[in-house]
Amino acid sequence: MQKVTPFLMFQDGKAEEAMNYYTSLIEDSGIISINRYEANEVGDEGTVMHATFSLKEQEFMCIDSNIKHEFTFTPSFSFYITCDSDEEINNLYEKLMMGGQALMPLGDYGFSQKFGWLNDRFGVSWQLNLPID
Repeated sequence: MQKVTPFLMFQDGKAEEAMNYYTSLIEDSGIISINRYEANEVGDEGTVMHATFSLKEQEFMCIDSNIKHEFTFTPSFSFYITCDSDEEINNLYEKLMMGGQALMPLGDYGFSQKFGWLNDRFGVSWQLNLPID
């Protein structure tokens, strides 16, 4: 086994938009590779057949599904980010919440300085934490 990589399946051609959004929010992040469907292939032309991106050196893979499924992302699997400052957690929460849904609004729940859990506009779940000093 070489490694374990989180894999995201987007519907409605949102994979590239999501990758661009996530890598714009988090420093030391970027798109590593994108392979797109071409004309007369099983997916919609130009959508993501397979892509790899990184957030803070953690690699992820993603695709645009050419098959409509009855399921999507679930909050039971989320990305957990430990933030370094109040400004950082507030900024990330605000940007990820645009078009998203709060699961636990940004606040003090007693186990950290500040914590928030949300689903972003793509349905991906994020937990943001500012640990106690």
